[in-house]
This record gives sequence, C-alpha cells and structure tokens, in this order.
Amino acid sequence: MALTLAPLLLDAGIDLAETLVIRHAYVREHEDIGLRGIHADSTDAEILEYTRNQSANTQRFPAVPPRLWVVFIREGGDQARLWAVVENRGEVSNDGVRRVFDVVESEHMADLRNRLVIGWRSPRTWWMRASTAASYRVVGIADAEPVPFPGFDRLVLEYVQLQAVMREHRYASWGTALASVVGIYLITDTRDGRQYVGKADGAESIRQRWNTYATNGHGGNVELRGLDPSSFRYSLLRVFDPSTPTQEIDAAESHFKVALDTRRHGLNRN
Repeated sequence: MALTLAPLLLDAGIDLAETLVIRHAYVREHEDIGLRGIHADSTDAEILEYTRNQSANTQRFPAVPPRLWVVFIREGGDQARLWAVVENRGEVSNDGVRRVFDVVESEHMADLRNRLVIGWRSPRTWWMRASTAASYRVVGIADAEPVPFPGFDRLVLEYVQLQAVMREHRYASWGTALASVVGIYLITDTRDGRQYVGKADGAESIRQRWNTYATNGHGGNVELRGLDPSSFRYSLLRVFDPSTPTQEIDAAESHFKVALDTRRHGLNRN
C-alpha cells in the first residue's frame, strides 16, 4: 500500500480539518494581484513574502483561511516538494485586490523540508484543504543533508533544536561528538535569564544527559520541574575526557555555580 500525505501530517500534529495545502509554481508575476513571482533561486524570505500575499477574491482564496498552511513548490508537471509549514496569524490588510496575512514559518514538519515530494493530481488547483490532499501519494523522501558539528565552544541550542539533535539522522556527527565527552553545561531560561549549571560525569556522557532533557524537559532536576522547557537554551561551559576523575568535574561544576551565582540568583539549589 502506497504511503500518502495523511500520516505525515497527523504525525506532525496537524489537524487535517484546519489546514490548507498550497502548491506554488514558478511564475514571473502573481496572476491575480500583479505581485512579483518566485523562481528557482528565490530565497526563503521571498517565498514567505509571496505566500503572505493572496487575492482578495474569495473564490480564489478562502475568506477565512485556517491557521496552518502546508506550502509545497511545484516540481515537474505532477509533483510538489515541501517548502515549509507556515502559521497564519491573521489578515493584516485588504485593498480589495490583495489581502496580506501575517504568516510565520512553523516547526511543523521541519525535518521534512525540501525532502518530502508528493504527487499532485490536480495540476490546475494550487490550494486545497488538507483533508483532500491527505490522500495524495508520497513520491519520495530524500535523505537529510548532514549538519556539520559547530564545535563544543560554539554550541548553543534552543529546546526544539536539542530535540532535533537527539532524534534526527542529519545531526549524527553532533551525537557522536556529544557522546565522546563529559563535562559542565548551562541551561538558561530565556524568559527571565535564570540559569542552571549541571554536569555529566562518570558513565554518563553529555549526549546521554541532554537526551533526558530532550525527553522530559527537566532531566529529573527538581529545580527545573514545572518550568516550560520551550524557553530553555543549552550550552557547554567545559568538556572533559570521560576518564577525568569525578572530583575534578565536581570542582569545575562548583566553580561555575559560584562564578555565575546560580545558587542565589539562578536555578541551582546546591
């Protein structure tokens, strides 16, 4: 049985009844509103700008479009490649010819961007409800391009990035690097600036320790329970070879707690 778009949308937490699926084509000019079109070398910013401008004719675009739009780019006569999922935050202007929407890129299906290709059965139809597109056949999913590891001293991850590093094959080199060291790390709650200094030592590598955060958000730390991990930022303060004596790692952890004053003004309790 052929794979269709439906399970990929549902797995990404997308409500089929509340989502549009759009297929852009390369054109010189938007035929309804005279807006400059997109081409093979268009930047993401240009494609987003093209997406946010729609016809005021409600026969050509829904009068009340839903919150999520899954945007594909035409590829060949009857295929389309996923560009991004965008969130529609509402209409911001309408001059009777062109409607402009506040749309921002969403994390939905981010791991499939530029990789997912579907068959597009209706070449003259450029948008439809996701409940209709759900039956469209998946033609292929390309291998993800590997992301080079930036180095321990340059590693700064938002929570969603941490989750991606722990589960996506394109970050394989990151997992290998983080599994090779123990050490001291920093978690910053970007909402209020409070910080937490933690460590990975003994048989537990940085990768193993951070994987617990990616899984449950708090890693078992009492100080972090009850906080929203979506605002957390992760970085490394110092890394050690796994053979380093535990007391040396403990001393480094204590030093950073004092230096950053995370016991009085941060999230460390001891």
